[in-house]
Amino acid sequence: MGDDLRADDGEYALKNMHVIGTAGHVDHGKSSLVQALTGTHPDRLKEEREREMTIDLGFAWLSLPSGEEVGIVDVPGHRDFLENMLAGVGGIDAALFVIAADEGMMPQTVEHLAILNILQIQGGVVALTKIDMVDDPDWLDLVEEDIRSALKHTVLESAPIVRVSSRTHQGIPELLSRLDECLLNRPPRPDLGRPRLPIDRVFSMPGFGTVVTGTLSDGTLQTGKEVEILPAGTHSRIRGLQTHRKKEETAVPGSRTAVNLSGITIDQVERGDVITYPGTYQPTRRIDVRFKLLADITLPLKHDTQVKFFIGAAEVPARVRLLGSEELEPGEEGWLQLELEKPIVAIRGDRYILRRPSPGETLGGGMIIDPRPKGRHKRFAQGELDKLDTLSRGTPAEILLQATLALGIVPLQDVINRSNLDTSTAKIAVQELFSLGEIIALENSQSPTIPSQSLVISRSYLNQLKRQVLQEVEEYHKNYPLRGGIPREELKSRLKLTSRPYNAILQWIAAEGELTEGGIIVSKTGHSIRFNPHQQRAVDGLLGRFAATPYTPPTVKECISEVGEDLYNAMVELGMLVPIPPEVVFRKQDYEQMVSEVIGILQAKKTITAAEVRDHFNTSRRYVLALLEHLDGVGITVRDGDARRLKGK
Repeated sequence: MGDDLRADDGEYALKNMHVIGTAGHVDHGKSSLVQALTGTHPDRLKEEREREMTIDLGFAWLSLPSGEEVGIVDVPGHRDFLENMLAGVGGIDAALFVIAADEGMMPQTVEHLAILNILQIQGGVVALTKIDMVDDPDWLDLVEEDIRSALKHTVLESAPIVRVSSRTHQGIPELLSRLDECLLNRPPRPDLGRPRLPIDRVFSMPGFGTVVTGTLSDGTLQTGKEVEILPAGTHSRIRGLQTHRKKEETAVPGSRTAVNLSGITIDQVERGDVITYPGTYQPTRRIDVRFKLLADITLPLKHDTQVKFFIGAAEVPARVRLLGSEELEPGEEGWLQLELEKPIVAIRGDRYILRRPSPGETLGGGMIIDPRPKGRHKRFAQGELDKLDTLSRGTPAEILLQATLALGIVPLQDVINRSNLDTSTAKIAVQELFSLGEIIALENSQSPTIPSQSLVISRSYLNQLKRQVLQEVEEYHKNYPLRGGIPREELKSRLKLTSRPYNAILQWIAAEGELTEGGIIVSKTGHSIRFNPHQQRAVDGLLGRFAATPYTPPTVKECISEVGEDLYNAMVELGMLVPIPPEVVFRKQDYEQMVSEVIGILQAKKTITAAEVRDHFNTSRRYVLALLEHLDGVGITVRDGDARRLKGK
């Protein structure tokens, strides 16, 4: 499949890749902003380009300042295509919320914000676009104030607002930095071993056949594996997985993934279907949910209302069975049992949206509590309502574990705060999870009581990070066999972690014996630099030159010219050579001898000049000055006029 499976939109599946989704009113510049950020215009359809309006989902990718490559899903803003928007927004990690400076908050701005809130998209960045069309700074301040007011008590309440122009590129660097900060320390999607790929696009490519795309969750997909396409139950095999311009054997959770399927046509799969491994999930046509009706809806929600149900990339007609009341007033929450016209794939905890079919409007949404109830509930049976309430809350341990999975690597107190459990209940649940090994204390792990500010992590995320760390280190060893290990800061950048969590993870893995982390590099335990026969001959030849003229050796430039930079650096790392900046380098034994003799002379006669050192070793002033300045720098000698003496003497 390789480079050729690229479709027209440049979407790729990347390891630990986050996905950012746009949101906002029509004509506020979402697609233009994506083009300014990525160089790719996300509108794929001829009709979209002719009308200059996004109709369907578009895709692009970009590299953030940290080096992380992220996927972007661009969604339609026009209300006529809002349901296409819902097919793409469910799998995103953060929102790029776009508001035009010349118009401010508009109807679809408000509706898209409500959808992000219902789906609990955790954070994002607000892009105040088209600032080149506004000459009045006071107007921009007023628009920002209005936006801040609208964002209160939503998932974007603390989102930064960045003023940008897609035409002049003003503010684009800051926007990229803010998106980077938003994703920093964001844990990747957990690998629960039960992959789901909700399909948001289906197309055919010459030479490959059927290709589908989506955002993968809950597990990995592998080339060659048999898969099942639900709800139809059609079986296929993964012919190939699309990556960032290269073939990938495994797609990981959270990745924008393109899957080349063998043995089926595009007529056998559609948007909203789910790819998984056979026997992993069972489709359902009845679900129990917790639902909240939006506060700005004009009419109450009544029993037996016909609605459109949205989950993942699927849209299914459904009928509402209202449990425990005759109707819900705007802003109220309640229990619903939804009867679906077509089967869907869902699990407990999934978020969903309900819309009224006509006139089209978003009613609200919530969380799936039971994806496969045993039957139709009696609408006013208190026992059934009590069971749903208990099921929705889960056990204290389940609530704490979900909080840990959502937060990544954080102090224990942050997990407890997120759980909303009372202190005594939380402490009991914490001990239960620690004893089961579901939560790991990365700091103070031997303490009988884990301090509230100690970093903790879920076992699944720790295993995921450990695999990633070992893979990154192994790949570095493979790519750079003449280096002792990957620089600590480079590995930190690849993992997208801040210092404290990063250091804790490294120490944990090192304690298990699979990693050596010390100084400025990290390596697999047992790794060492080994020269092949050709390299060994080059090393021996260079060392022979040093032996022939130990006190006037080749310069750094000459060494690199003779054996190459990688081999020279390996000799330095192994201690064979001792570089004396900027251009002098000595063989180790020669360096040690020179230092020893200089110290011996100073102990005997107290001071020594550069000329005396030059004559003693029968070398040139160039090497002597470099050596003496080096000895000053490492604290062996100190300059005293034109002479040197031992430091402290």
